[in-house]
Amino acid sequence: MCGNVCCMTETQTSKKSSLLDGWNAPPNLVTYSRIVLVVVFLVLAALAGPWGADNLTMRWVAAVLFIIAASTDKIDGWMARKYHMVTELGKLMDPIADKLLTCGALILASIFGELGWWVTILFLVREIGITVMRFFVIDTGGKVIAAEWPGKLKTVFQCVGLSMLLLPMWSLDAGQTTPMWMSVYYFLTYAMIYVALVLCLYSGGVYLYNTFAGGRKQQSAGEAES
Repeated sequence: MCGNVCCMTETQTSKKSSLLDGWNAPPNLVTYSRIVLVVVFLVLAALAGPWGADNLTMRWVAAVLFIIAASTDKIDGWMARKYHMVTELGKLMDPIADKLLTCGALILASIFGELGWWVTILFLVREIGITVMRFFVIDTGGKVIAAEWPGKLKTVFQCVGLSMLLLPMWSLDAGQTTPMWMSVYYFLTYAMIYVALVLCLYSGGVYLYNTFAGGRKQQSAGEAES
């Protein structure tokens, strides 16, 4: 009897997935590449200085790298689901790569005075808070609520707004006065970021409500049925 129990315990232990299982799966390799891309972007953007004044070429390259990284942020997740290669490491690294990109760009923009710190802080509180809570829900055996349309729309506005901010469009003007198109461009840039902030806070509230209030409603309904 003891031998059977020991055998079953060893079998269950061997079947328990490790964090490093599937570390070299193609979706995870894409995630690693994105993280490297993000690090290179941050280094180039930092060396370029505020608005790219220290090195205009680096600022252009950094902006292009940001756009590439932002445009490909769903590829690894799509590959993992489509080809049934979802791993624990992938679920951990994918959101880290996403937040490293956007939060890094926001912090750098505020350090350089291109964006108010209050905007960046509100973004960081929501993004980091929701990410930590998702990991907590997973760790406690709960069900993570999928992102709804406000969160997805927030990502679009945030990435477009930051891309526009990173592009040194000011360098295209050689005149003494600021042309109308440039004023409109930067007005739209900040409008995109502010709309993203509103959607960010709203979607965070929706996520909290669905996670806690929604979970309690389901639990109450289950108790009523029983």
